[in-house]
Amino acid sequence: ELAPLATELRGRLRDLEDEYRRSQGPEAEWTAERLRALLRTQLSGDQVIVVSNREPYIHERGEGGIVVKRPASGLVTAVEPVMRACSGTWIAHGSGSADQAVVDARDRVAVPPGHEDYWLRRVWLTPEEEQGYYYGFANEGMWPLCHVAHVRPVFRESDWEAYRAVNQRFADAVVAEARSDDPVVLVQDYHFALLPAMVREKLPQATILTFWHIPWPNPESFGICPWRREILQGMLGSTILGFHTRYHCKNFLETVDRYLEARIEHEHSTIAFRDKETLVESYPISIAWPDAGHAGWQPVADCRRHVVERLGLPAQACIAVGVDRFDYTKGILERLNAVERLLEKHPEMVGRFVFVQVAAPTRGALDEYKSFQQRVEQTAGRINQRFGKPDYQPVHLLARHHEPDAVNELFRAADICVVTSLHDGMNLVCKEFVAARDDLAGVLVLSRFAGAAREMPEALIVNPYHVEETADALHRAATMPAAEQRERMASLRSTVREFNVYRWAGRMLADAGRWRLRARIEARVRRFQADETAPHA
Repeated sequence: ELAPLATELRGRLRDLEDEYRRSQGPEAEWTAERLRALLRTQLSGDQVIVVSNREPYIHERGEGGIVVKRPASGLVTAVEPVMRACSGTWIAHGSGSADQAVVDARDRVAVPPGHEDYWLRRVWLTPEEEQGYYYGFANEGMWPLCHVAHVRPVFRESDWEAYRAVNQRFADAVVAEARSDDPVVLVQDYHFALLPAMVREKLPQATILTFWHIPWPNPESFGICPWRREILQGMLGSTILGFHTRYHCKNFLETVDRYLEARIEHEHSTIAFRDKETLVESYPISIAWPDAGHAGWQPVADCRRHVVERLGLPAQACIAVGVDRFDYTKGILERLNAVERLLEKHPEMVGRFVFVQVAAPTRGALDEYKSFQQRVEQTAGRINQRFGKPDYQPVHLLARHHEPDAVNELFRAADICVVTSLHDGMNLVCKEFVAARDDLAGVLVLSRFAGAAREMPEALIVNPYHVEETADALHRAATMPAAEQRERMASLRSTVREFNVYRWAGRMLADAGRWRLRARIEARVRRFQADETAPHA
């Protein structure tokens, strides 16, 4: 009696596997339209809900009225194109001064402004809740714990209570927004480790994809967390749990093996816990490749002229740029030390080499971040005092938020982009730089401790802790022949274009489609068996 169901299952799974293999080939480019097609075929009619702490659009009160801003966030950069493709609902913390003024009675507003492709549902937090959940447990505890960045994690009972309460608040919002008992829920990042199990409790048929945007440490490091079991149990409410790299997946499997009673299938990368199975898989995140027309892009020569004039740089300057948040994991101090060493070793670069560091302030309420920003400012000041001249300043520290167009102009004006993360899940800055260089010029200096280094070997890969090595890489980049630059950049652009954000989302959603199909067929089999074994009247 079960043979027809088994045949249907095998045939459908073969079709899905064929689609997956085709998606891996270079001839199959992932686009927004292809992602929409996947959603129509494999998740037809299924609702997609995203949960993140940071919202994709912030409404602020300004002198001229309410203005809309996009936050500087790699997560938003990656996930927003997905939501525009699938017309779902995004649930996030409403933090803007005018956020409450623009929502409807259900705390929702249609975004992007002028297009209204999907709904943004805002959740409101008190200052005390935000302090405990976000600044406390998430960013003084989990962030340094997972980044192993030589900053001691801080764990407080009150922060944990706030974290748990806010996770429950967001889980309740997911349940309220769900139009069926089996939505597809995309949970984003370390702010919501407990949420998958909370949603699973209310919506047991939901397909929950949790993506962990930061590294996952080894079991010994994670063991520092007093609530390690609760964190792992919450995450295992996920149907699929994604990390950037296979190495982070391995660390997570070993952590579960150390601290929970669960059945782990290392060959298939699955964890069976409390009668539920979780697939642990790597999905390297990326960016949306620029449209063919590059609407609004200025020619490279114009971008360079604007930057040189605005910052007062030498006309023939060799311009290196770094674009980060003011965060101790990004290696900003290390790259400044490398710039200083470069100017020591190569006096001929003094007066010509310029390093422009964009550093958007972040988490300024935390002492560790305020202290770090002061150290960066002091180091930049020391280098400028040591090597600067009346008409030349080697380091330009731009400690303010830059809109995407301004960052893109810097990328197109630069000769070198420097990414020296001490530990990073992926890092999208390096991919944005590559996407901006349609002239095939420019050199990428990239930390081996960024997840992107595994995908981008044509960059100059460095150990940011090794000042001498990084300084030598900067000199090599500054003196690299144009032909070598073109060869490296062409290869990098091919990789970033092929492995774009739509492919990242498509792989996760295709896996979700396969798991949903399997679950539905298994449910049919169970119903069939129950009917067969039920006593007949």
